Amino acid sequence: MKDHNLTATFVPRHILVERKAARDRAGKPVAGLHNVWITLNNPDELNAYTTEMIKEIILALREASSDRAAVCVVLTGAGTRAFCTGGNTREYAELYAGAPQEYRQYMRLFNDMVSAVLACDKPVLCRVNGMRVGGGQEIGMACDFSIASDLAVFGQAGPRHGSAPDGGSTDFLPLFVGMERAMYSGTLCEPWSAHKFYWLGGLTEIVPAARLEGAWVPNPLVASERTLDEYGRFVFGDFKTGAAKEDAKKTLARCTVDLSLLDEAVEKLCTQLLYTMPDCLTKTIESLRKHKLEHWDRNKEANRAWLALNMMTEANAGFRAFHYGDRDHREADFIKLRQRLAEGARWSEELIAEIAPWAAKVSAGAAK
Repeated sequence: MKDHNLTATFVPRHILVERKAARDRAGKPVAGLHNVWITLNNPDELNAYTTEMIKEIILALREASSDRAAVCVVLTGAGTRAFCTGGNTREYAELYAGAPQEYRQYMRLFNDMVSAVLACDKPVLCRVNGMRVGGGQEIGMACDFSIASDLAVFGQAGPRHGSAPDGGSTDFLPLFVGMERAMYSGTLCEPWSAHKFYWLGGLTEIVPAARLEGAWVPNPLVASERTLDEYGRFVFGDFKTGAAKEDAKKTLARCTVDLSLLDEAVEKLCTQLLYTMPDCLTKTIESLRKHKLEHWDRNKEANRAWLALNMMTEANAGFRAFHYGDRDHREADFIKLRQRLAEGARWSEELIAEIAPWAAKVSAGAAK
């Protein structure tokens, strides 16, 4: 049989690629068959993907797609804090801010990564072990299934940090949750709990991941029942606020994080997919993916061009503000920016210094 891989020497250094035995309905390993687990291995930066990681993810997905013995692909992140928080802000601030041609090439790789998920000949499961934000949310929604820890958080980061969620969210999110909720998430970037995203239709399954005194407990930070908000609307899965939030934080601090139920749920779905005709399964997945591809293929190149040019203006300021800021200074001064643009100010280092002085100062020092 021919080798259809792109390279015969692929040795990942920034991700982990494991072939775990497929399991039958009795939980026993199946001889000669496996699932390919691809793990973003950058937990110190919340599994934010670097340029080199993107290249490896593309190759790993392509290799898994050609793997005759592979049943499923599981895409996940290392550790318990994050699946993926999107692009690496260190690279954005130090390499790509103010360099649109470089970022355009980077976005070619990013687009190829999303396309590699959507083109994989195997079903792709996203094992959401923690935060799935920004570009992490986008590659997660490109997957065919998502099973999440109920401690996971989902959302966008675009307009609050100098970008637009045009790496897939503006294409995929309306298909998951409808136009109005997609608009709300994409523009305001407010996080959703796993419970809320599941309720809205964005996830296949959620499972507990917190243990308190040996017992499983739902995410303490999330309201456990459907409630009425201040306008009398029914809501479900919203984060607690005020004193209830502070009490929930104390409860969560007493919990241990255990992802064993998440692994069981992922393995269960892989087993369910094992008991299908492989070509019919692939064709069904490809047909259903067309609804995502219709939007993705139509928009990805124009979005890549815009995102590159935006590195000269709002992204130049926003990514640097986020990366060089501290906990209390992650966002530019939006009001000052709007005022100065209304007065006719042009984008410049001086304008960035006005709206995010810490970013301009640190960036100038780093450049020396």
